[in-house]
Amino acid sequence: MEDIVNTQDKLPDIRQTIVLKAPIEKVWKAVSTAEGIAAWFMPPSDFQTEVGYEFLLNAGPFGQSPCKVTVVDPPNRLSFDWGKDWTLTFELADLQGETEFTLIHAGWTADMATEFGEPHDIVRGRMDHGWTGILQKLSGYVAG
Repeated sequence: MEDIVNTQDKLPDIRQTIVLKAPIEKVWKAVSTAEGIAAWFMPPSDFQTEVGYEFLLNAGPFGQSPCKVTVVDPPNRLSFDWGKDWTLTFELADLQGETEFTLIHAGWTADMATEFGEPHDIVRGRMDHGWTGILQKLSGYVAG
C-alpha cells in the first residue's frame, strides 16, 4: 500500500535569492566542489558533480547527513537530496559579471519530523533564518 501525503500538509519551500558580486563560473565552483561547499556551508565527506553520486554532509552536532546528487546542469543548476526528506537546489543566472543565486530548500511536510526527531514546521523556520546567514558567507567567499 502506498503512503499518500495530503498536499495540504506540505509547507512552502524555503526560497532565497541574492545577487553575488562574482562571475557565474566562480559561483559555480563555490557550489559544485567539496572545497567550495565546505567554505560557506557544511563540509562534505567528498563531493562530485555526478548524478547519483552519494556523499555525507557534516552537520555538526546533528552528525553526518547522507546526500545524493540528483541534478547537474553546469553552471546553472545543481540539486541533491539531503537526509531523508529534503532536496537542496542551487540555481545560478549570469548577470554579466555578477550572478543571481537562488537557493531552494524543499521537502517540508507539516506532520513530519526530521531524522533527529524535530517537527518540520519548527526546523523550517530555523532553517529559513539560518540560510540568510549562510548565503552571506557564500557572498563573502565568492567576492574575495
